[in-house]
Amino acid sequence: MTGTTILNQKVSFLVKERPYLLDFFTAMAITVPRNQTTLKEFLQSIPSSQLSEFSLNHQSLIDQCLDFIKQMEIFRLQPQQSITEITLKAGHDKNGNPEPNNVVLKVGEVVALVGPTGSGKSRLLADIECLAQKDTPSGRQVLIDGEAPDEKKRLSGDQQLVAQLSQNMNFVMDLTVGAFVRMHAESRLVPDIDFRIDQIFATAVELAGEPFTLETPVTALSGGQSRALMIADVACLSASPIVLIDEIENAGVDRRRALELLVKEEKMVLMATHDPLLALSADRRLVIGNGGIQAILTTSPEERRVISELLVIDKKLSGMRDLIRTGNRLSFSYFLG
Repeated sequence: MTGTTILNQKVSFLVKERPYLLDFFTAMAITVPRNQTTLKEFLQSIPSSQLSEFSLNHQSLIDQCLDFIKQMEIFRLQPQQSITEITLKAGHDKNGNPEPNNVVLKVGEVVALVGPTGSGKSRLLADIECLAQKDTPSGRQVLIDGEAPDEKKRLSGDQQLVAQLSQNMNFVMDLTVGAFVRMHAESRLVPDIDFRIDQIFATAVELAGEPFTLETPVTALSGGQSRALMIADVACLSASPIVLIDEIENAGVDRRRALELLVKEEKMVLMATHDPLLALSADRRLVIGNGGIQAILTTSPEERRVISELLVIDKKLSGMRDLIRTGNRLSFSYFLG
């Protein structure tokens, strides 16, 4: 579709077909008209004094708007990233000692990173996030399907290879939960935006275990609610084939349910954790120490059987936490029961 054709279409039609245009108008402090004016007529009707605040005139505004639409359409038509494996080529620990083996991670696999605080778990996650090429303190190299990614893939923000959930999450935008999720959905150009918003919201409330609404400001969410919202966002919206999680057990959410949501057949999940239940739920675990991978352990059938016992203990501990949160007292009989 040519620029002339777009300019001669009604603004109401364009916004319905391309909801991301609302973000462009909002960034320019432009109110979308309710009448049936064309995009060209609308942009030319904006007062010059308003445009001067952004160092624009009517022609440059039109050019920027058309270029924005062009770039968003290119983004929308890009094929979804599809990979089958990533390879972590061995680096070294903090003393320069080489790591013992390369590690190949397959789609559909869950890998836990275990080790003491400060051992280097977050460093390994960071290496994968930036697709390290022997240019980080660990000296590791990350290969995608056996090949080193080119610089464009490493540095481009639109590749969507990796989605990361970090330990600390703070919102700075003055948006409601509904507006925040809508912005994410529109920026990712997903269909059925209203359905996705409802899906993400319901999932986040389920994970958080403490109620909030679509009208709650994101800056008013608790730590657990914030993490629950972002976990739901990644699970329901993200097309990234690689998901990195840093200590989900500290999020104040239903961590087993969160892991179930994030683990999909077309994704590979790596999680740094101190939680034995999560560690044994993984297919493998990488033992990290002194900044390097020291061992690679495949979860054994016996360890799988341990999970059922851990679930009983975990359910009891969760019940005790809920009782304490609601101001109740605990008895020794409850612990034994």
